[in-house]
Amino acid sequence: MADSKPYRPNVGIALFNAAGQVLIGRRFRDDGPEIILPGLEWQMPQGGIDADENPRDAVMRELWEETGVKSADYLGETDWLSYEFPPFPGPSTHRLAKFRGQRQKWFALRFTGSDDEIDPLTPRNGQPAEFDQWRWERLDRVAELVVPFRRAVYRTVAREFAKFAQ
Repeated sequence: MADSKPYRPNVGIALFNAAGQVLIGRRFRDDGPEIILPGLEWQMPQGGIDADENPRDAVMRELWEETGVKSADYLGETDWLSYEFPPFPGPSTHRLAKFRGQRQKWFALRFTGSDDEIDPLTPRNGQPAEFDQWRWERLDRVAELVVPFRRAVYRTVAREFAKFAQ
């Protein structure tokens, strides 16, 4: 039963540019219960927290793994938020199948580099690329670009980080 499964510890990243927009990437493949739907492939970077890893360390590692970005300053963070995965008909051996969803701490970071630092296609730390495109987007629009099971978390992140988008 899905309710008895734990949540996967995870960090989410709202990377703000100087104009107050956030970086989003277009996922180009499904990953088990982390499905994408036509027209709803965009999301902010996020990823799992390794065993015994501090969330602040995880956010910088995940940002680099998924985007190549190292030039970012800490602005703030949310309390823990969570979402449930939709039903997953795939194999129970999938690395995410043992989780009911994700428990996330979101971080607001200010991008201090230049756009040519952003490279989501190069694999890093043995992790495959997740995004085939990226762009800057208004934070208050991102919830409408993600899969429905993530929208409530994205709306909360948009409310809590609105001050960084100005």
